[in-house]
Amino acid sequence: MDKKLLGKRINTARKDRGWTSERLSEACNINATYLRQIESGAKTPSLQVFVTLCSTLNVSPTYLLADNLNLTESQDLDSLLALCRSATPKQMNMIVAMVRSALESVE
Repeated sequence: MDKKLLGKRINTARKDRGWTSERLSEACNINATYLRQIESGAKTPSLQVFVTLCSTLNVSPTYLLADNLNLTESQDLDSLLALCRSATPKQMNMIVAMVRSALESVE
């Protein structure tokens, strides 16, 4: 497993929510230094911490591990979901309309 890629995904998910490392570490009940080590790729989170990070950041394990797995459809869906989670309500309405339009044009 590439610890740097995993850490980068965690860092990106955290920043997408506008959170500091201190806020995320408090929400996950872990030391802020440990979180920064995970995000830099210096440490690998334990399974318990990994699950807590996924839950707290509202991302799937697949999203965080996507760079380490050989995925196509699942990875695309997780990437799309991550983008949607950070969208404003107005942006989300536009995304839904665009997807519906694209699906209707394919039929």
